[in-house]
Amino acid sequence: MNEKDYFVPYEAYAEDHFVEKRSKFIGRLWRVETPEQAAAKLKEMRETYWDANHHCSAYILREGNIMRYSDDGEPQGTAGMPILEVLRHENLVNVCCIVTRYFGGVLLGTGGLVRAYTKGAQLAVAAAGIQQMRMFSVVLLACPYSLLSTVQQVLPVHDCSIEATDYGADVTLTCAIPAGREEELNQALANATSGQVYAEVMETKFMGRRVK
Repeated sequence: MNEKDYFVPYEAYAEDHFVEKRSKFIGRLWRVETPEQAAAKLKEMRETYWDANHHCSAYILREGNIMRYSDDGEPQGTAGMPILEVLRHENLVNVCCIVTRYFGGVLLGTGGLVRAYTKGAQLAVAAAGIQQMRMFSVVLLACPYSLLSTVQQVLPVHDCSIEATDYGADVTLTCAIPAGREEELNQALANATSGQVYAEVMETKFMGRRVK
């Protein structure tokens, strides 16, 4: 796996629905990391909502750059691929989307199906939200109470967010900053606090921030 930023659903699960010419479409979306997890979601939907006419699906996995889709009985190219295209358009990975259809008796036609399954996937993505996964450094700052407000003003300028605060003899801030920006943060802290506060890197890891 590479070390580049990537995008995943913000919520672990989300759903939304709409009705088009009496057919009900329900878009559901999950965070998944393996083909087995995606297959399990599809199996669960088929067993739980056995009375639905179609469970059309698509998933994209970061590991191995895997993409799969299924029309599940709808005319070829009208369901699974449109769902996949929505996920690709949002640059999502580690995601599985299933759009369930209860047929309402009125044919939608090829174009109507494409639009309906596209909308179902879009609604599911919107309900879940999107977060960007980036390499962040988790840092600790020991800060005298007298300098807390000064430090709190410096941090946002460098995209550094406070994750936890511990009040002891000093205030200890656990923060997250995009990897590679630690030195500039420490320079700014040194200038603002006359060298009294600095950020100590504890670990570097992928972390998510909501972008949509």
